[in-house]
Amino acid sequence: MKPRLQTSLGQQLVLTPQLRQALHLLQLSSLELEAEITTAVESNPLLDWDEAEASAETPEGMPEIPAPEAPVPAAEDASDTPRESDEADWEPPDSWNTTSSGTGSGSGGDEDGLDPMDRLVHTESLHDHLSWQLRLTRLSARDMQIGAALIDAIEDDGYLREPLEEIAQTLQPEIDANPAEILAVLRQIQRFDPLGVGARDLRECLTLQIEALSDDTPGKALALRIVAGPLERLPKIGADGLAHELAAPADDIAVALHLVRSLDPRPGSQVGGMSADTYITPDCVIWRHQGIWRAALAGSHTRLTIHRGYESMIQRASSSDASYLRGRLQEARWLLKHLEARGDTLLKVVRCLIRQQSGYLEFGEQALRPLTLREVAAEVGLHESTVSRAIARKYAMTPRGTLPLRSFFASGVGSDEGGETSSTAIQSMIKRLIEAENPRKPLSDAKLADTLKASGVPVARRTVAKYREAMNIPASHERVRMA
Repeated sequence: MKPRLQTSLGQQLVLTPQLRQALHLLQLSSLELEAEITTAVESNPLLDWDEAEASAETPEGMPEIPAPEAPVPAAEDASDTPRESDEADWEPPDSWNTTSSGTGSGSGGDEDGLDPMDRLVHTESLHDHLSWQLRLTRLSARDMQIGAALIDAIEDDGYLREPLEEIAQTLQPEIDANPAEILAVLRQIQRFDPLGVGARDLRECLTLQIEALSDDTPGKALALRIVAGPLERLPKIGADGLAHELAAPADDIAVALHLVRSLDPRPGSQVGGMSADTYITPDCVIWRHQGIWRAALAGSHTRLTIHRGYESMIQRASSSDASYLRGRLQEARWLLKHLEARGDTLLKVVRCLIRQQSGYLEFGEQALRPLTLREVAAEVGLHESTVSRAIARKYAMTPRGTLPLRSFFASGVGSDEGGETSSTAIQSMIKRLIEAENPRKPLSDAKLADTLKASGVPVARRTVAKYREAMNIPASHERVRMA
């Protein structure tokens, strides 16, 4: 056998480093995005700040918000959701009159009219992120308890290393679950974002991420065979040995290996990382103009652009310098494209949230309807994990204060009319009933459940107790002592 060169045609994998950059930018908060962009401008001479004010006009009726310290590219758009009533428009932030507790702003705020404590980011751990998705999943009360135990056992890197038999023991004596039942709930959690979470080993982690890809992804079927079979022997046998063992062409093996290497072996590290004393900047603005709810991306009017001076130097530079500049130019173009895609995806999701939860914006938490990631993903044509990334640590400036986008989602409880009432709305009802109770004769959990049932929202006493404890409201006998 003699060494030889040959050319061949083949498909290149779509899941490239550029796509990974797009997913990375999508899940960044506004402050993290500022830092990412600033670093890119400092390291890439082909990127520059475009301070042309004419490139970004404020949509009609949109209230002004303070620009962040560092310029941020922001594509603006509007989403119209007609309202039956033509009520007063939302005034600029200095005249806000919010009614929702914990999210509004009042006098004594900072220079943009917001309460500084409203702008404080609370660190979200991987367990918080998974627990939030669990609450949006339609599971029985028994499976919810099993799911909570599984999430508690998942480590920070996203792996579940505790055997299912031990998890079953931790659930006793409240729940007598067998490993098969726990495994069924684990399969539900493994569909959560980030993809690959809840895996019990590297092989399962990579398999979960590959299976989530579309069937027309180049190399998907072969990548599954590699992960299921000779993955651990890959460093020894190499690509050639892999091609011989799987009886597959070398080009197909290269595509499949590129797919495997693009996966994240530690999916849990994607969540968290923000300090607890980080102040937030709204990612989008939701306002009402002439009775219509609208939305636009927030941020500075200053945008990124290609540095035309360095771009024109490519034709005159030496071959080595021209090669370097072309590489940086391609990186700059990809970054601009991905930033635009990030804005389009975020606006698409926010428009859907406005359509689904206009009552929440109008009347508050008691009007919040049940909404899950799956419903939004189906309406906007995205994967559930993409929607989860799009709303992760994203905030909207609304008439009710600066709200996290995840507050627009809520699990549902069946009502007597055949529909569903969100858990957040039920908590709001319980809170209002307790606030209006006679301090000398506080309402018990059973009485609260009866009152809600009379209102058409049948909930059990234990459910009322769970929601009351989640709001840090003492039991009725403790409220008597406080009174």
